[in-house]
Amino acid sequence: MKEKKYKWRREDYQEQTRGLLMVHTGNGKGKTTCALGLMMRAAGRGLKCCMIQFMKSRHDRYGEHESAEKLGIEVHTMGDGFTWDTKNPEQDRQTARETWALCVEKMRSRDYDLLVFDELVYVLSYQMLPTEEVLEEFRAIRADQPALHIVVTGRDAPPALIAAADLVTEMTEIKHPYNAGIRAQQGIEF
Repeated sequence: MKEKKYKWRREDYQEQTRGLLMVHTGNGKGKTTCALGLMMRAAGRGLKCCMIQFMKSRHDRYGEHESAEKLGIEVHTMGDGFTWDTKNPEQDRQTARETWALCVEKMRSRDYDLLVFDELVYVLSYQMLPTEEVLEEFRAIRADQPALHIVVTGRDAPPALIAAADLVTEMTEIKHPYNAGIRAQQGIEF
């Protein structure tokens, strides 16, 4: 077997990388899926990845959890379920605050190369967390850890988040099977 001339080192990667703040937004399907694909690529290159999900129910197990585990990607599902028609807005704000605290902990840990905050944009657009507070934390972390990549997903990204981001992708719905009466399907939507 031929010996490699060099060994990949995380320190080298961090010295040569400029971390990006990426936003996946829009009314179309695929924001979380896009973030998962990016994590899969990063994990394949030996980067340490973590996803924190704000709204998906912590009591459910989703297909992406099974795959992420096999790839060594850490996933924390923290939500109470999707809260469009919430019955308890104070509980939703408290859950958002607790989930954001975990995000801050993970960012400050210096243990990761890529962090995905899935559905954070919903939390901002529903004003469960102040956008400026989140952006201030992002600015501080990015100044301290310039190689850290951060991805946030969700509809209706606030203009300030879009302005702060390095990459913004808008998913636009052209056609969706739900409108033809086709329900969410295992392996496709969950």
